[in-house]
Amino acid sequence: MERSLGSALPPYEPLAEGLDMEGLPRSTVVSVEPPPPPRDHLVWSLCSALYANVCCLGFMALVFSVKSRDRKVLGDYSGALSYGSTAKYLNITALLLNIFLVILVIALLASGVITAVNYYNVGQEHHPYSGPT
Repeated sequence: MERSLGSALPPYEPLAEGLDMEGLPRSTVVSVEPPPPPRDHLVWSLCSALYANVCCLGFMALVFSVKSRDRKVLGDYSGALSYGSTAKYLNITALLLNIFLVILVIALLASGVITAVNYYNVGQEHHPYSGPT
């Protein structure tokens, strides 16, 4: 069973008459750098889990970060990239929710203080001489 490669191979060209193999390089070394390992965002997830665990998003991000690190150790870079990306998005969501909640608490405290001061001032207007006599 002889296979015909036809046009799949380039045509063979013999060396020029005055050229021998000594003048040509014997081998070529190509250094291929491995791709950088995907990020697992473990420290960010740990901080989100400890300090900003809104709706357990920080804990879920920590779980996905550990899964990403495990996949990276096993050499499964596509799985590590997928888990790391999920951990990143969970961390971003937890961070945005925490910023929103901090702003909401500050606004509620400020409005509560303003309401309490107004209530106290209205009470003083009705009883101007309330106090020690």
